[in-house]
Amino acid sequence: MLLLISGPSGAGKSTFTQALLESAEDVEFSVSTTTRKIRGGEEEGVQYNFVDDAEFDDLIAADAFVEYADVHKFRYGTRKEHIAKMVGAGKIPLLDLDVQGGHNVIDIYGDELVSVFIYPPSWEVLEQRLRGRGTDSDEVIQTRMENARWEISFAEKYDYFILNDDLDKALVKMKAILIAERCRRIRHSEFPLK
Repeated sequence: MLLLISGPSGAGKSTFTQALLESAEDVEFSVSTTTRKIRGGEEEGVQYNFVDDAEFDDLIAADAFVEYADVHKFRYGTRKEHIAKMVGAGKIPLLDLDVQGGHNVIDIYGDELVSVFIYPPSWEVLEQRLRGRGTDSDEVIQTRMENARWEISFAEKYDYFILNDDLDKALVKMKAILIAERCRRIRHSEFPLK
């Protein structure tokens, strides 16, 4: 099983996924590769693998990505080797992807994938969260708000919706989804009793 979490920038995905990772020991974060510059407080190999455009092109040429996409003027990709390593270790890879990457992995993985779309409580809260980061210009925030409307149009392709208005309640819903998905017949190679 793989877990996909998507939602517009500012929906609270990073806080949500961090809290989930701290409380679900069999879920492991899939570190994406990006051409975006590192931000204050981020560490190489923790939030992202940071590369330049030439390195990203080399990875594409080597067929190293499950998926990759252009998002907010930068490129992001999920490496095949990272997913294979986590699955081989019995972990559930958590992919925190934009809707373009999410759409791609939904098509690739089918029933292996559990897809969850995270909604912000309102457009106003979304803008407040983006401004509260203090990392983006007004122009970038406006672009992210415009992109959010487009991103939300992809939500119908996801298995589950979670409104991220209260982190504790959102996590309870996410844990319920994981419990239910672990019990699905397609996740078991054998029946418990014969």
